[in-house]
Amino acid sequence: MEENIRRWRLILGGDNNDGTGFTLNKTDLQVDKTLEALYDSNRKGGLGASSPNVSRWLGDIRSYFPSSVVQVMQKDALKRLDLTSMLLEKEMLQNVEPDVHLVATLMTLSRVIPEKTKDTARQVVKKVVDELLKKLSQPMQQAITGSLNRSIRNRRPRHQEINWDLTIRKNLQHYQPEYKTVIPETLIGYGRKRSALKDVVLCLDQSGSMGTSVVYSGIFGAVMASIPAVQTKMVVFDTAVADLTEELQDPVELLFGVQLGGGTDIHLALQYCQQLITRPADTVLVVITDLFEGGDETGMRKRFTDLAASGVQVVVLLALNDEGAPSYDHENAQFLATLGIPVFACTPDKFPDMMAMALSKQDIAQWASREEIVLKK
Repeated sequence: MEENIRRWRLILGGDNNDGTGFTLNKTDLQVDKTLEALYDSNRKGGLGASSPNVSRWLGDIRSYFPSSVVQVMQKDALKRLDLTSMLLEKEMLQNVEPDVHLVATLMTLSRVIPEKTKDTARQVVKKVVDELLKKLSQPMQQAITGSLNRSIRNRRPRHQEINWDLTIRKNLQHYQPEYKTVIPETLIGYGRKRSALKDVVLCLDQSGSMGTSVVYSGIFGAVMASIPAVQTKMVVFDTAVADLTEELQDPVELLFGVQLGGGTDIHLALQYCQQLITRPADTVLVVITDLFEGGDETGMRKRFTDLAASGVQVVVLLALNDEGAPSYDHENAQFLATLGIPVFACTPDKFPDMMAMALSKQDIAQWASREEIVLKK
């Protein structure tokens, strides 16, 4: 009887005339708010189409309702909150400011956006992506190529690999006037050609709460894919795993390939990533997730342990955005800290330097301390 009254209270809403007199607990109050935002007849689309509140609401409904109900609520939101009209307005396309929350919203709604509005949605995403690429590409390229410059030179070259110009300049202090020659105490070579100096695997949790982190990860992944010295792979997951490496050349297509929502199986994702890693000592694995494991938690911890033990530089980002990580699994974060795996939330402006530290195998904990970033323990 109590459960029936609870359900009627949620159906009728919080109006004083609902007649149930039932008091909701903290979780149910959040459920009530998500229902009210959509179905309260007195509301006039108050979420605001480009507001971060929309992305948050879309993430909340996935937390509280099964996928079949989520699909219905998304379709209702398109009509009741007038999101479809927003997507059709040319004025919005002309005046929209770069907003990762808007992109996250479109990614979340991609499965229910009407066909006639999908081209418009892609134009919105492209405008945001282009602005972010313009802002983030140069810092990312400079940080990564700078960190790898030392690796490019060959300090123990064979005779045919010696770069005589750089070798002579490096040894000018050893010039012998009586012999009119330079003694080359230090040899510098051109370096042995390799397809990539380092491998990077980006592993992204695509649950609804990670929307803006996925947007930034897609942008950075595309930039790294354009750097010859780094071989970049991108994997996204919920309860299944999808390899989007082939889409890195086109970040817009990549983002539309992400299906935000669903559960979380980190163990399955790590299992797939392990298959991609062929050079553990030269690989950086960045896992972006809040660490709430919906699959095999014991298996997940073992995967992390094996990866770290094999020499892979593993970094776990609880978020890659400007909002931080308000909610994450503290016990799993603590476990990873005991393995020496850094766990923290990272803002987009810090990500290039963080990757540079990881690729050059420098101490990320010391870097985080200098940047006043708190590592989770």
